[in-house]
Order: sequence, then structure tokens, then C-alpha cells
Amino acid sequence: MAGFLDGRTALITGSTSGLGLGFARALAAEGCAIMLNGFGDTAEIETTRSGLESEFGVTVRYNGADMREPEQVVGMVEDATAQLGKVDILINNAGMQHRDPTEGFPVDKWDDMLAINLSAPFHATRAVLPQMKARDWGRIINTASTNALVASPNVVAYTATKHGILGMTKVVALETIETGVTCNAICPGTVRTNLSEHRIDTFAEEVGLPKEEALADYLAQKQPYHQPMGRFITVEEIAAAAVYLCSDAGAAMRGAAFTIDGGWTAR
Repeated sequence: MAGFLDGRTALITGSTSGLGLGFARALAAEGCAIMLNGFGDTAEIETTRSGLESEFGVTVRYNGADMREPEQVVGMVEDATAQLGKVDILINNAGMQHRDPTEGFPVDKWDDMLAINLSAPFHATRAVLPQMKARDWGRIINTASTNALVASPNVVAYTATKHGILGMTKVVALETIETGVTCNAICPGTVRTNLSEHRIDTFAEEVGLPKEEALADYLAQKQPYHQPMGRFITVEEIAAAAVYLCSDAGAAMRGAAFTIDGGWTAR
């Protein structure tokens, strides 16, 4: 059965696993053709790609652009346009995380995180906007974080880039305010994906507990950088927000920080 995104196409960075793959599944379920992007084992990526095609009956392609390389990011947009015919939806989801105090934060990690978390979304957005404006329809969704709204210790680069992506979201939204193109950010709380596993590992080491035993404390309200709801937010809950933003009902959402954080920022 065709969904409300039948005939639409989406380019989703960092979508071979985790939250990005969740976005891909949710949009494909509504009939959207998908261009995947991300790193991983070649055979596993092909299994994911073909599996999505088979399950949802939509075209799914893959581009392995390195988000640290601007020319590859632009080339990815061009490739998606060539293979899918257009790019209606761009989800800038690829991200990198690293934890260290500011004075000891590795400079190379800072540079990579600025490139992946902030510059790549700029290059992709800049490349895709002309065709979206020409059709007077488009959806740009940036995966931000609660760290786009509040700070946490030992994540200086992540917090800086996520504040930056929210600022970029607002600018693009204002520049497209009289068009059918929207730009918004989704700000998840703690979702258990590959990106968050290292934070859990670090926390477990800090409290001296095995990883699975440390999870309750990791999510507890006493921790200043996690949601008080007491459980991980699911990938499906975050992906549902993207589906809404791509719908006609989301047309008035412009420059919003769509926060799904289990109460993290309510305190």
C-alpha cells in the first residue's frame, strides 16, 4: 500500500545503522525512496539496502561519502539526485561523539567533529536547496541533541556543534520561510545507539560497575545530563518525529527544535 510519501525521495546521512537507519525505515514505510549513507561492512550495508527494498517495496540506494570531505558530501547529493531523480528530503544525521575535558580534548577529534557534525550538514543543505526551491517543496531535518539546548561536561565539541546546527537550522528556515521548503531540528535525549555506547562505557568505568548494571544509574535523575524518565528513548519515537515533519501537518514547523528528551530539559 502506498504511503503519503509515495513518489518522494530522501537522502539520509549516517543511515546504515542506529537512528539514521530508523529514519530510513520510517520514511520507506510511507513509500519514500531512500539514499543511504554511512560506514560499515560492505556486505552488511548491502544486506540492509536490499532488505529495505524488499520489505517496503521502494527504491533504496547507497552512497559511501565521507562526511569529513566537502566534495564528497556535494557529490553524494548529486549522486542521490541522479539515482533517485531528485532529493525531496534531506536528513543530516551523521554524527560523531567524543568525551574529554576541554583542556585535554584532542584537537583532531575537535576538527573531525566540526566537519562531520556541522560542516557536512552545511555542504549538503547548500547543495540541495536550489532544487527544493525550484520545486517549491522540501524537508530538511537536522539531527541535533538536547546538547543543542543545554550543556553537559566533557563534551565541548559535541555541544558546540549541536548548538551550531540549531543555529543553522533557524537561518535556513528563515531563508525559506515563504517557500514550501521547511528546515527543522530534532533534539533527542538519550537514545541507545552506537553513538551513545561509548558514553555508557565511560560512565560504567567511572562508577566501577559492569555495563548492564550501570544502566539504571546512567539514566537516573541524579545524573545532570540524562533524562529523568528512567528509560532510553527509542529510535522509533525519534523517527516518528521525522515522519511528522515530512507530512503536510508539519508544513508550519519552521526552525523548530523538536525536543524528544524524556524530560531532560524540563528540569
